[in-house]
Amino acid sequence: MATVSDLNKGSYVRYNGEVVQVEEMQHRTPGNLRAFYQLKMRSLRTGKIVENRFRPGDSIEQLRVETKEYQYLYQDGDSLVCMDNTTFEQIYLDKVLLGESVNYIKEGVTLLIAFENGMDPITAEAPAHVNFIVTYTEPGMQGDTATRTLKAATIETGAEIRVPLFVNTGDNIKIKTSTGEYVERVK
Repeated sequence: MATVSDLNKGSYVRYNGEVVQVEEMQHRTPGNLRAFYQLKMRSLRTGKIVENRFRPGDSIEQLRVETKEYQYLYQDGDSLVCMDNTTFEQIYLDKVLLGESVNYIKEGVTLLIAFENGMDPITAEAPAHVNFIVTYTEPGMQGDTATRTLKAATIETGAEIRVPLFVNTGDNIKIKTSTGEYVERVK
């Protein structure tokens, strides 16, 4: 058990039986009142944000979390099969842990996976940007870069995204994995 004052932003704790990550932590000392910690925490299972106040001496269960890099190999039902780059051990990762970014990753991408006590994966994080080839889009117009008008395009994974008018089928583009936004064309 640790005290609340031992925590910092990004720490993983068990709160009300759920695994949560500390998003924000503020130490407040209002006027004549006693000091307290204001914590904003995000549930890893539901994504829900919880705020609570703690006294400086309150004890809380801090989790030992180990992060490792795994290479995404292929999809198997509702799971992703990933391989440890050093031991070549394969694990099954639930798609839910990646959230929306699961639609914007492809085979061979390196994922950062966090494990509680070295056993069960509790979070997974995709790289910030991934390059894709556009498999289908309407023909582009030469020189139409002045406006920010977007059109639909399909990428290698089958996901549909919005791209500028000058992007054509076969172009290599960079996508932000968290939102699926077009970033730039890659040569």
